[in-house]
Amino acid sequence: MKPLIIGVAGGSGSGKTTVVDYLCDHFGSENILRLEHDSYYRDLAHLDFEDRIKMNFDHPSSLETELLIRHLKALLEGYPVEVPVYDFAAHTRKDKTIKAKPTQVILVDGILIFSEPDLLELMDVKIFVDTDDDIRLLRRLKRDISERGRSVESVLKQYETFVRPMHLEFVEPSKRYADVIIPRGGKNKVAREMVISLIERKLS
Repeated sequence: MKPLIIGVAGGSGSGKTTVVDYLCDHFGSENILRLEHDSYYRDLAHLDFEDRIKMNFDHPSSLETELLIRHLKALLEGYPVEVPVYDFAAHTRKDKTIKAKPTQVILVDGILIFSEPDLLELMDVKIFVDTDDDIRLLRRLKRDISERGRSVESVLKQYETFVRPMHLEFVEPSKRYADVIIPRGGKNKVAREMVISLIERKLS
């Protein structure tokens, strides 16, 4: 049987990671492969750092989605792939890659995955995590400061210039493609259990 491909989308800071972690814990690492769309950011090593930080990382063109699609198709055919590793502080890809092998379930997560028709076509189950804007902004602030070495000022400027406009243009409209919408973020226990039941029915 070919792997079941599950897409988990939602705005930045919506709680996608909580949902994805829950699914991975439930099914076990031997049965589920997680692919993050963020791993496929285009390498900007050819630009000066000052030019890199001015880029719009919330536009679909900033990601090499075509490579992710090729990887998913290879995994569906039973072949392993080499997933890129992205350095979010430097905005470049690292020299190393991570080898990923096909599993029973392949989970793809990212804010823009439902806005890509060719990627959307490969998904068997599509989940959108929906959370209020103010909560998402607070979560993004905490993440980018602690994990990506950004300043408060730079995070807020990026949010106002790129994140919010791109969310309204690409992310929010893509919600209509979801099979399941999880309101109030990733800690919605009832919705998570419903998603588990849906996936188990698909697998059986």
